[in-house]
Amino acid sequence: MFAKINSIGLIGLLAYTVDVEIVINRGQPMFDLIGLPDASVKESRERIRSALRSIDIAFPISSVTVNLAPANTKKSGSVHDLAILVSLLKALGYIDCNLDSSVFIGEVSLSGSIRAINGVLSMVIHAKEMGFKSIYLPKDNVIEASIIDGIDVYGVENISQLLNHLSGRTPINRQEPILFSSSLESYTLDFSDVRGQQSVKYALEVSACGGHNVLLIGSPGSGKSMLAKRMPSILPPMNFKESIEITKIHSIAGKLDSSKPIVIERPFRSPHHTISASGLVGGGTVPQPGEISLAHNGLLFLDELAEFDKHTLEILRQPLEDQKITISRVWGTVTYPSKFMLIGAMNPCPCGYFNHPTRRCTCSRNAVHRYLSKISGPLLDRFDIHVEVSPVEFDDLVSKANEESSSSIRQRVIKVRNIQNERFKGTDITCNAMITSAKLREFCPITDAAKGFLKNVFEKTGLSARAYSKILKISRTIADMDGSEVIQKSHIARASRFRSLDQKYWQV
Repeated sequence: MFAKINSIGLIGLLAYTVDVEIVINRGQPMFDLIGLPDASVKESRERIRSALRSIDIAFPISSVTVNLAPANTKKSGSVHDLAILVSLLKALGYIDCNLDSSVFIGEVSLSGSIRAINGVLSMVIHAKEMGFKSIYLPKDNVIEASIIDGIDVYGVENISQLLNHLSGRTPINRQEPILFSSSLESYTLDFSDVRGQQSVKYALEVSACGGHNVLLIGSPGSGKSMLAKRMPSILPPMNFKESIEITKIHSIAGKLDSSKPIVIERPFRSPHHTISASGLVGGGTVPQPGEISLAHNGLLFLDELAEFDKHTLEILRQPLEDQKITISRVWGTVTYPSKFMLIGAMNPCPCGYFNHPTRRCTCSRNAVHRYLSKISGPLLDRFDIHVEVSPVEFDDLVSKANEESSSSIRQRVIKVRNIQNERFKGTDITCNAMITSAKLREFCPITDAAKGFLKNVFEKTGLSARAYSKILKISRTIADMDGSEVIQKSHIARASRFRSLDQKYWQV
């Protein structure tokens, strides 16, 4: 007796079709699972044996061989349990319908219920792309799967229900697709809560308009964390493609809210400074996404930046440039996207009061130097905008004037992003911060006066080539905010001020 059922496996974000082949022959009773299964896949034997007993079906006293093809790809997890069980039932004659166009994924419990799994969205997308007509998966994953139109999704609670459906006795209702809706979410943290700090707010608005990385440096209590945590409230809403990308990552990591089928808010990740390198960039025996991938299409906020392990911070340099992270293990190699805005916040010295206008710094010059040197030159170069956050003035704190709300700032950000969307139409570029070196001349036209001013800045401050391109990109964003197609001298002047703190602090 032979049967074949379709399933889907995952390697990182990459889904692939798995043919679950089963043959039952006379011989010594055994259950052999082949096709490079790991320990969790092999354990499906006992889960399936117990699940069959729950519906009064005897496990065959024969030689049972299950092959998970392709045999040269390692299989992991419990995702193939349901397909193995259905193939066994089909080989035994309990199912006689044609299942060639159907896919089965899910974990089978000892009681016969079907448990939720991670990474469902990637699997459903792959199933649709491969031309399958229907997919059967755990009931708890059905909302997540229903955002993909063009394939019939069936949520299964237990194997008894599935058996009744496939035999035609009690059909399972097909899950209706859920339409994607991109709306402006309301946030509890609003920029109207922040008193004063107009120059910092302007810098963060420039950052949001162009997708630029920001470094905030200032004394304790100046509002660095307060400002950074309100950044999501001024970012533009995600489109469907961006939402699908981040939902796939959160699904694989098991961080998807079962009540929300798709992530529509831009992620805001704020790991503690004790995080390991693997926690930040991803890792594990079977590589899982780290914080930089969970922040894809959103924000990664590193508070107390100088307190992070220096080696951990240096690992960020390549993902910030490549916008992806590749993790290699004996098990295999996976690549996760990591296109995020980086916001760093730090004190200028161990005591926090170096260059404070009123309080005296108690640190020695060497202590200040050692503290700031935890942020290397190459990493500092990857922050587009450097902002000094000064202490809030007393008059600002007691003022009864209303501060500008996040919603009004966000409307300006959306307007500027729409300009960029039109400019970069037909390319892989989504914002000014992503303009490649080859495209700088095309997308950043500049007047002669602005070019001369930039030359003086470059020669006097000893900017690197990367810093030069950063200033051009920031100038492009400021010009967009002013409604100017060509970069003017005033735009260069404002942009260059955002790159001056390395001269003030890192050359002490």
